Amino acid sequence: MNYYEFSFSVNTEEDFYQDLLINALAEAGFDTFEETPNGFNAYIPAQEFNQDVFDGVLSPYIDMFDFSFEKELIPQKNWNEVWESNFEPLVIKDQCYVRATFHPAHPEYPLEIVIDPKMAFGTGHHQTTTMMMEYILEEEITGLPVLDMGCGTGILAILAEKQGAAELVAIDYDPVCYESTLENAKLNHCSNISAICGSKEVIPDKEFNIILANINRNILLDQIHRYSEVLIPGGILLMSGFYQEDIPMISEECERHNLSLVNFKSLNNWVSVKFVKQKLK
Repeated sequence: MNYYEFSFSVNTEEDFYQDLLINALAEAGFDTFEETPNGFNAYIPAQEFNQDVFDGVLSPYIDMFDFSFEKELIPQKNWNEVWESNFEPLVIKDQCYVRATFHPAHPEYPLEIVIDPKMAFGTGHHQTTTMMMEYILEEEITGLPVLDMGCGTGILAILAEKQGAAELVAIDYDPVCYESTLENAKLNHCSNISAICGSKEVIPDKEFNIILANINRNILLDQIHRYSEVLIPGGILLMSGFYQEDIPMISEECERHNLSLVNFKSLNNWVSVKFVKQKLK
């Protein structure tokens, strides 16, 4: 899959304006963002890019603040080089060391995850993935079945298995992510992860104690009802991929499906939230 990379330079001291622009681009189909010294990079699958939609997204902000951008097509054959040049090892909560195949091991950490990202997103570096990994490290999941939606590289499912999850279903609509999850599960000697290519329609009709969903606001809003259907009473739903100002909208939809907000984490205005499914009286 080819991607368009839009390199934005944002000339304002107010981070709020940049966040507004990123949020608007996310709603228009951009699925990954990377902060840079002068602004940020935004990525969208080439086949999903629509020039008219893009122009419409930018128009409200043209007179609001000063920004510019450059567009570049990144073919699949070059994506590994992009990741390798930017992928540095990462430590989560002093417990989990995340590295690529080309980095040395550090056995002094209790947990180690080896990720070969290829074109799939999810190395732990993005704020949303980091916070989701922190939640996994905090929860007691030994022996429990876990569903990972929008699994990307499979990093969250891999961490969940290393934390003792008994059975994991990892789902992503992107065939590259599906293949990446299978390969990374093998790299990490994970035997309990079942990967499925698809969206909410392929979620198995079975019960899960924990659901992980690191996607984006609009997709989450569309899928929350299905999460609730397969989550056991008292089960935990962990979500990320949206901003703090989106929490009321997410909470409203969750409450419609018997899911109550417990707490949330925030990092650079990105958030990760914890909901629990209420037991019926």
